[in-house]
Amino acid sequence: MDALREQFNLYELVVIENKNSDPVNAEYIGVHTNAFISDVNIQFSSRISHQPALSDSIVITEAMHKSLDVLDLSVFKHSRFISDRRLKNRGGENVYREWIKNSFSKENKFFALSRDESGRLCGYVLFSYSDSYCVIELINVSGEDAGKGIGQELFRAVEHSSYKRGISEIRVGTQQRNLEAINFYIKMGCRQVGCHQVYHLWL
Repeated sequence: MDALREQFNLYELVVIENKNSDPVNAEYIGVHTNAFISDVNIQFSSRISHQPALSDSIVITEAMHKSLDVLDLSVFKHSRFISDRRLKNRGGENVYREWIKNSFSKENKFFALSRDESGRLCGYVLFSYSDSYCVIELINVSGEDAGKGIGQELFRAVEHSSYKRGISEIRVGTQQRNLEAINFYIKMGCRQVGCHQVYHLWL
């Protein structure tokens, strides 16, 4: 532990992930550090058995140029970057906007955009690929369009694109407090495959 403390002291904030919320690790972290749980990350996996149809209202783009309406829609209620007050006070609510900014014009960064007949952005999903699976990084639907099935269409768009590439698995994570997202992924046929505690240690 002394060696770890020496490494910790090189940083102002250390993020510790307790894989699968192992109770032995949780006790050790609680006894030997001042770290606190800032998030419990729930991981889901979904198998793709066929290629669903792509909604006419959705366009999928790789290496998309900067889009201000996507940035404007990138507000998320649940995040360890705002639940930790110190991070929130340092602009934690902007983390997802920066995440999106850093994804524009990048290869293997795909955006599926849902727009209404007037061209207004209703929702988007950002996703990428590894060798054997697809990762949904961020998905969001505007508040005024909630409950219209847009989230389902966006998820199906990821399945459509993945199947076309020969990918048969989608992975996605969310926060334990985000019950709306958890229920959504279960509805879309996902199964929970992980539950990881995330600790913040300020030094």
